[in-house]
Amino acid sequence: MGWLGRLRAGLARTSGALKERLAGVLTRRRLDRETLDELEEALIAADLGVDTARELVATLEKERFGKEVTDEEVRGALAERIASILEPFAVPIPHRARCRPQVVLVCGVNGTGKTTTIGKLAKQARDAGLSVVLAACDTFRAAAVEQLQIWGERNGVPVIRGKEGADPAGLAYSALEKARAEGADLLLIDTAGRLHNKQALMAELQKIVRVLKKLDTEAPHDCILVLDATTGQNAHSQVEIFKSMVDVSGLIVTKLDGTAKGGVVVALARRFGLPIHAIGVGEGIDDLRPFEAGAFARALLGLDNGG
Repeated sequence: MGWLGRLRAGLARTSGALKERLAGVLTRRRLDRETLDELEEALIAADLGVDTARELVATLEKERFGKEVTDEEVRGALAERIASILEPFAVPIPHRARCRPQVVLVCGVNGTGKTTTIGKLAKQARDAGLSVVLAACDTFRAAAVEQLQIWGERNGVPVIRGKEGADPAGLAYSALEKARAEGADLLLIDTAGRLHNKQALMAELQKIVRVLKKLDTEAPHDCILVLDATTGQNAHSQVEIFKSMVDVSGLIVTKLDGTAKGGVVVALARRFGLPIHAIGVGEGIDDLRPFEAGAFARALLGLDNGG
């Protein structure tokens, strides 16, 4: 199955629920006021967000009010509009060739798939011919360090790790020194995500940033927040919390294959205006791909990608 097929399969729970709701709403076929109100409710229920749902319905009303419409016509029109909303935010992780190494700080709460995402990003970078160093700065979770070590061995890249409970900032500093000495192109830094103690986590992340800047005033060059799509609306509060801690520059959304809440990607893009670098629709090494607005919008509405 190619990527588009995996994307459709991964979003099947979201698109299935949305198709079912829309089919129930569109039994009358004519687009009247009552149908539009029910459509808005269906879109909100799919986690697209109130503002997005209103905008989509307003566009439909303007173009097709009072007309006979089919379920597929409505889904096609919605997909087109969603794609246009998402297009400005579909931005790959920048490749900063002038930065040796490019320092990418990866953050997010525990359980979002952060460490796995770093492993997949390392694989993609290696496939592109870049030299990579990984830093295991979630030093309080032995499992996270071991998992990153496995990804490092699998990709043939060094992993800088310390003793359990070691100072994450000191480790990040050592990792940047090593990456520089080796002339690496990319340094990916894994960080902790213990939200139950927000103040300690904030202090830790901010210290990592401060210490990196002692070696490179522009580091980290990117700060990527990894979000788990299954959390739905909770993803909004996670973006707010991490934005208050560090300068989040972009998002990666994982586990879209395990949820009927895939519409949250649209709501996040619209609310925060942050680039969505990539999405994950499975555990496989190739299941993390750059975010494509049109393909995502059509898969979200259960349409094939032939137009």
